[in-house]
Amino acid sequence: MGASGSSTASTLNIALQNQTTSNTVYAYITGQAINNSNALVLLKADGKSLYYPTSPATDGSPLAVNCGIQLGPPGSKTVVTIPQIAGGRIWFCVGGPLTFLLNPGPGLVEPSVSNPSDPNYNLSWDFSEFTFNSAQMFINISYVDFVCLPIALTLASTTGTSQHVSGMSANGLATVCSNLIAQNAKDGAGWNQLVIQSNGQNLRALSPNNGIVMNSSLFKGYYQSYVSQVWQKYGSQSLTIDTQAQWGTLVATVVNNVLTFPNVGTFAQPAAGDIFSCSTGPFAASSTNTAEMGDITARLAAAFNRSTLLSDAVQPDDENVALYYDTSPTNHYARIVHAANLDGRGYAFPYDDVGPSGGADQSGSVSDGSPSLLTVAVGGMDASLT
Repeated sequence: MGASGSSTASTLNIALQNQTTSNTVYAYITGQAINNSNALVLLKADGKSLYYPTSPATDGSPLAVNCGIQLGPPGSKTVVTIPQIAGGRIWFCVGGPLTFLLNPGPGLVEPSVSNPSDPNYNLSWDFSEFTFNSAQMFINISYVDFVCLPIALTLASTTGTSQHVSGMSANGLATVCSNLIAQNAKDGAGWNQLVIQSNGQNLRALSPNNGIVMNSSLFKGYYQSYVSQVWQKYGSQSLTIDTQAQWGTLVATVVNNVLTFPNVGTFAQPAAGDIFSCSTGPFAASSTNTAEMGDITARLAAAFNRSTLLSDAVQPDDENVALYYDTSPTNHYARIVHAANLDGRGYAFPYDDVGPSGGADQSGSVSDGSPSLLTVAVGGMDASLT
């Protein structure tokens, strides 16, 4: 039964589908248990029992129980059951299990793509992010950190409707890697450095943000010419930002070399790392008008990643998806990733959900207030638009 006043049940079944060619695929589900004081929770290997880790004495302690859910052979589905979870992730690893560790707290040490000493670094793994609460099931395909395994989502409702995000086909990673290398051949900006190989094979493609974590000099100065043009443009005309929230529409101009929203806040010129991360430099959380400035930041950062600020002075209301990434310099990783998805959808940077009200979704998310079954497919062998 659902909680009082809610539309969702207290648990939800998830069908984990093996769309790889491997007989060795593991899944893991992690998050915070909403109905248990947001305690760290992992699903046990049986796919239904819950494991609440206790705080270990030392960093890097192993999990006390097996949490690797082994999927069946290619084409099969394994049904698991989750409670209401915030900050959830559904992880997949092909070829073997993942290693999760615990720090005092307890704090979960998750697999890392930017730490070569991580025990999972050379493994083929990926994840999808979700929240299942009393209001809805919300889940998306995330490429914010990297691209590795194709993941597709299908969310069925108790009303009989269904939503689908196609993800990439089985050769999606190869497509992304080859196109990053091709883009680097055109502009020499370093896109090829985002391609990570193991034993001569493509392992993953890092986002620019994680590429900079690995190599702090990567993309230095990449956006400067564009930022300078934006600052020049809005020194003589106004930029309009629709916050799509209670603050309504705000107008800014560049004054004394800062983009100024009167009585709200200002933005200095962002560097490439700020644009790719959407959370550093002028895009770091503001100490004043925090929520309002956050909504402005989301729309500015999205426009910079898509390089649409010179063509569109009303953000994001007048945005045209066909013009995203059409001006150089731009976030070619995001362009390439979207193009590699069958339906063009998936989070390629942190604010990829920003768009015109009622516009086409870019973020690769599905949500429902009365979900009946979530199917998460890994591998892309049967990837389709439906």
